[in-house]
Amino acid sequence: MSVDQLWSLHETIAAESARKITAEKARLEQRLRELGMSEPAKMPSKPRRPYPKVYPKYRNPERPQETWAGRGKQPRWLNAQLRSGKRLEDFRIEFSDRRRRAARR
Repeated sequence: MSVDQLWSLHETIAAESARKITAEKARLEQRLRELGMSEPAKMPSKPRRPYPKVYPKYRNPERPQETWAGRGKQPRWLNAQLRSGKRLEDFRIEFSDRRRRAARR
């Protein structure tokens, strides 16, 4: 078969598959309506465990509202500063005693 014939066959099969999927979906939705269920029943999910709040550990001195908790990818501002020769500890945020105790728990 030539490439054009194969592509034509592919389009025909894709169209027929889409038609059959649509018809089957409509049939199943009709069956759900007959059973009195407007939506499929959802499985009850377990509640997620509570995660502790992660406080920021590093602050951008040029823009103090930009902080980083030390998790995930390093922000661009920090990456640029580190490439210019500064150390990570230069951007460390000093915790108050109360926050330090809360962070240890």
